[in-house]
Amino acid sequence: MKLCITGGGTGGHLMIAEALAEASGKDGHELIFIGSTSGQDKKYFQNSKLFSETYFLQTTGVVNQKGIKKLKALFKVFKAFLKSRKILKKHNIDAVYSVGGFSAAPASIACISMRKPLFIHEQNAVTGRLNSLLKPFAKSFISAYDKESKIKGYPVKDIFYQSARVRQELKTIIFLGGSHGAKAINDLAISLASTLSKKGIKIIHQAGDSDYKRVKKAYEDLGIEVELYGFTKELTRLIESSDLAVSRAGASTLWELTTNGCPAFYIPYPYSAGDHQYFNARFIEEKKLGWCEREAKDLKDKFLTIIDEPLEKKSKGLIQYAKKDVALQMIKDVQDQVLDS
Repeated sequence: MKLCITGGGTGGHLMIAEALAEASGKDGHELIFIGSTSGQDKKYFQNSKLFSETYFLQTTGVVNQKGIKKLKALFKVFKAFLKSRKILKKHNIDAVYSVGGFSAAPASIACISMRKPLFIHEQNAVTGRLNSLLKPFAKSFISAYDKESKIKGYPVKDIFYQSARVRQELKTIIFLGGSHGAKAINDLAISLASTLSKKGIKIIHQAGDSDYKRVKKAYEDLGIEVELYGFTKELTRLIESSDLAVSRAGASTLWELTTNGCPAFYIPYPYSAGDHQYFNARFIEEKKLGWCEREAKDLKDKFLTIIDEPLEKKSKGLIQYAKKDVALQMIKDVQDQVLDS
């Protein structure tokens, strides 16, 4: 089977693309990738061995543009759509899998125009605008939050399954401020440092490069030793070693923590499109498997109300809820519908 994976813009979308590509490779399918020159697409896949060919077209987001900028963005999508048709024909592609994001528009629309099967994965609890528009044309629409989705769960790297463990007591806490830093999370970590230190709880903190110096000085002024990072590629290992996380609620991070069995106190990014991070976190909280709080001045007080809550039941529940081999199931779904049609 010859499959095109398209989409991206942000790391969350691209992690899905990577998981699908790895699963496809196991079954020997031929893969190409169509993304954008904007966003993180090239950073992820420009020299990737997962694909026989990668294409990065000149597109930008359309939704948040206004006036002449929106017209220019739409024109770029149209030109990329024409190029995508040529690429799909050149490789004789059997189907296209969209992982969402503005990068996905040209190849997805080209796929529909050529009457090729389109498959979609939605990573958030609130469906993105592009996916909402394309959903009626899709052979399958996969979402961990959608009760009607034929495949349950969220595709994450195998290492999070392999290293999953049940957390029984709070010995180590990780604050995930993200690669750019989340000031609300960084400030919460600093405000809690003395309390956590007195309880003998180790602190791991990814503060983001832009806020690293300020956070480092704050810990030094408090005289508290922490494992502090601006940016790190060791998050898998750090999450594995932690018993509780304080984090934003981007889909990939949320499902990596879930799969690994690490309960989390989620503080959603307040300006995410459609407030999707809040609804991502509420999905977990409603199942009593984690906590969700909006950014507010009383975050410290709210966190202290849960710090002594037992972790074992939530941790076991997270592991039981996470589904293994979701990416393989998604590729098998494509194979069944394309090759058997």
